[in-house]
Amino acid sequence: MAILGVRGTGEFTTDFRPTNYRELYTFLEPNGDAPLSALIAMMTSESTDDPKYNNFRDELPDQVVTVNGAVADTSTGAVTLDANDDNQFIVAGTILVNATTGEVMHATADCTGTALTVTRNIGGTTHQIADNAELFIAGYAAKEGADTPTPISFDATLAYNYTQIFRTAFSVTGTLANTNLRTGPKEDESRVKALKLHMSDMERAFFFGTRHIANASSAEPTRYTGGLINSLTNVIDVTSDTAASTIMTEEEFDTKLIDDIFAYGSKEKIAFIGSTVAHHLNWFAKDRWSPQQVDGAYGINFTRYTTPAGDLLAYLHPMFRQLPGMKESMLILDMQDICYRYMQNRDTQLLKDRQGNGEDRRKHEFLTECGLELKQDRTHTYVKNWTLRKAA
Repeated sequence: MAILGVRGTGEFTTDFRPTNYRELYTFLEPNGDAPLSALIAMMTSESTDDPKYNNFRDELPDQVVTVNGAVADTSTGAVTLDANDDNQFIVAGTILVNATTGEVMHATADCTGTALTVTRNIGGTTHQIADNAELFIAGYAAKEGADTPTPISFDATLAYNYTQIFRTAFSVTGTLANTNLRTGPKEDESRVKALKLHMSDMERAFFFGTRHIANASSAEPTRYTGGLINSLTNVIDVTSDTAASTIMTEEEFDTKLIDDIFAYGSKEKIAFIGSTVAHHLNWFAKDRWSPQQVDGAYGINFTRYTTPAGDLLAYLHPMFRQLPGMKESMLILDMQDICYRYMQNRDTQLLKDRQGNGEDRRKHEFLTECGLELKQDRTHTYVKNWTLRKAA
């Protein structure tokens, strides 16, 4: 077709003049892919030859008992206790101290249930024992020439979890695999995205999964691995564990650090935090802490908060931005007490050519069978519903 006059770009449609695109593509994702999985990759891992794996937890008992019913200061040595396993650690000769009044007592018989028999007022003045008063064991005193005391012991507790099968598939048709795309080969792009989704699935299960097995007696049961949040017993719910609902003040947080968070385990712990909690920590830091950037610790960049009780290595978890309720949460982990367990020969792998016979496509998948093992429970803490640090 003949064209008269000067030619300009506006005369050409996209059939003749493809507009400019940035080659390949930009991929928007939260800052950081799967930081917990990255940490675990740097820490302890162990294979298992059974989808159910067990571990024993042992710890020294508190050796604290609680009084059931007030006892007058003029009363003889009969005291009733609340039912508690720690009662059995009281054998004849045990010294007990009233945590409130300081009265020292000496057990004259073994405590086999809730009945405690003591000699009261050892070297001091007898006080009334209040209902729900706490008595703690403070050693043992034997008379000269006495026989050996009643032996006592305690057993470890059994904990277990399951491996969960994670599968993420991706597929392209034969035609698409051979089509020239501006964003690059579609199969390569799909593989990268599938791996990111696969790791995200594992990360979420490690946080929120519930230990369970469905159709356990069948040939093909479904197992669910227990996640951290649903497994931990050391939980601080700001709505019920502080003076004002949804508010935890700086003073209350200091108390929790000393009494709960750093009561057991390492003096340096990882804290995955939501955005609201990040604001709280930064606000506290302005007063007296000196937060420091820690580059490359465990392969991840953290902010270190040096507190009187121990060091928190805080990381603003991208998932906590996305999921409802997690902005006000903080999950504090002692990494030495977490182990990644995977079924032998079933750690993360790319399985190729999973398409059916005769299908004109390529289908591949990432497959992992794994779970987490908590070696200890009380060294970790989950803080939730921390909405405010002071009254609005």
